[in-house]
Amino acid sequence: MQGHPDVISCLNALLRGELAARDQYFIHSRQYEDQGFMRLYERIHHEMEEETVHADVILRRILFLGGKPDMRPHAFEPGDTVEAMLRKDLAVEYQVRDNLRAAMVLCEQHRDFQTRDLLLAQLKDTEEDHAYWLEKQLGLIDKIGLPNYLQAQMGAAA
Repeated sequence: MQGHPDVISCLNALLRGELAARDQYFIHSRQYEDQGFMRLYERIHHEMEEETVHADVILRRILFLGGKPDMRPHAFEPGDTVEAMLRKDLAVEYQVRDNLRAAMVLCEQHRDFQTRDLLLAQLKDTEEDHAYWLEKQLGLIDKIGLPNYLQAQMGAAA
């Protein structure tokens, strides 16, 4: 099937964003592991795996639509503290959310409802899982303080 060039271009931008999010989660998860914050490591490692699945769905759709996937992740700067890493991850999720919303509008304009529906599933995951969890972590830091938060992240994962 031949997809609309604008949709394919947009999907490639989304793919590059998902790959960057995956890579950011990858380094952050390993930083948490190195610092002994195993609960954060487990959760962020899981997020890395989910971003890989998101990228795979987009990659497969680009191929289905007859496009050429662009596998170059967008540039990013990893955080250097736990709070900075959480904030950077949340910023990435907000950017992904905004990009998914814009892509869904474009898909509707070109009557590509199947692609829109694939992106809607990713938007739901982004908003209701990824961003929500990160917002909760930053809220916990505000409520109980960073030292107490970090202590709760040590030890074996739940």
